[in-house]
Amino acid sequence: MIWQFDIIILIFLVITAVISLRVRDLLSASMIFGVYSFLICLLWAEMGAVDVAFTEAAVGAGVSAVFLIATVFNTNRRSSD
Repeated sequence: MIWQFDIIILIFLVITAVISLRVRDLLSASMIFGVYSFLICLLWAEMGAVDVAFTEAAVGAGVSAVFLIATVFNTNRRSSD
């Protein structure tokens, strides 16, 4: 393992987690969640768990992010009440 690469990934993970909590737009939060999942995927791959990294990339960064973004696009911004 390259510990400098791990530290950089962990710093980016903390930054993306804080940004996804602080952002007000749901679409932006969904996209940042996809980036967070991709960074977790990189961390798993760096640790040698390639099968877990592949699953995280497929499910976390791929399918979940697409579902969240599709859900945001299918919701109304204004309430009818």
